[in-house]
Amino acid sequence: MASLTLPPAPPNPRQDAIDLHKAFKGFGCDSTAVTNILTHRDTVQRGLIQQEYRAMYHEELSQPMSLWILDPAGRDATVLREALGGDTIDLRAATEIICSRTPSQLQIMKQTYFARFGTYLEHDIGHHASGDHQKLLLAYVGIPRYEGPEVDPTIVTHDAKDLYKAGEKRLGTDEKTFIRIFTERSWAHVAAVASAYHHMYDRKLEKVIKSETSGNFEVALLTILRCAESPAKYFAKVLRKAMKGLGTDDKTLIRVVVTRTEIDMQYVKAEYYKKYKKTLAEAIQSETSGNYRTFLLSLVGYVPTMGLYSMTPSLHPKCSTYLEMFDVAMSLS
Repeated sequence: MASLTLPPAPPNPRQDAIDLHKAFKGFGCDSTAVTNILTHRDTVQRGLIQQEYRAMYHEELSQPMSLWILDPAGRDATVLREALGGDTIDLRAATEIICSRTPSQLQIMKQTYFARFGTYLEHDIGHHASGDHQKLLLAYVGIPRYEGPEVDPTIVTHDAKDLYKAGEKRLGTDEKTFIRIFTERSWAHVAAVASAYHHMYDRKLEKVIKSETSGNFEVALLTILRCAESPAKYFAKVLRKAMKGLGTDDKTLIRVVVTRTEIDMQYVKAEYYKKYKKTLAEAIQSETSGNYRTFLLSLVGYVPTMGLYSMTPSLHPKCSTYLEMFDVAMSLS
């Protein structure tokens, strides 16, 4: 059963929109009012609130707010549910969430997914994904993997040889070998295999994956490999792609910022600046606007009144909790 608690009588979306607008305006933000509304409305009700808010105030009700109030596992579960059960199926987003999480995170996420939505994550994966992509995702969420840094050099070398035999050495690709190694080995092991492969065959494993596979299966393998080598680099690249060129991929920008803030945002910011010679806050500042911009900037640790990042990855320097940070973010709009 879903754990969402709804009011006994259907709420009025127009009144909810008015109450939220009042909560966002003035000095500070009435975070209690925001929480009381957004944590007790289902997907349909939140959609109606969004429509009313847009019609009355000609601006969007910031999507990160409803996602941010959840715990990390709840956020991941919610993003996955929307990707696998929404009006538009987004297998790329589902692949990112699944293949960039640790085994312990996946376990909690699966439990949360069932508790909130009354269905197993594996069922939704099986229903919407297909082929080798489906096999990899199901194996990745189902197989426990070691999370420590130690690796066995002998097994690393053996796996590198197996991947060579399964890909470059033969005509066609033995996808089963790629799935086995990428879903059964730890991140530290996969990173070591990539290094060994490059040393042994003078070619990067990432390039091999790109030449030997395609579609969502390729995306899943690359996500696992890149997160094994550096999750921060991976997410910096995802953020750059979301904001590069004409228009902004708002869904990806929100998803990454909100889900990584309490995990590794400090490292993501450092990698973003190192790679693109521009701070993540500067990129967000130029690509977003309004409460949406203010909220995202606060999540990445930007302090507008000082014009610089805070030293901590997530919290505004005047905040001791994330709810207080929410207040500061809204008061700056």
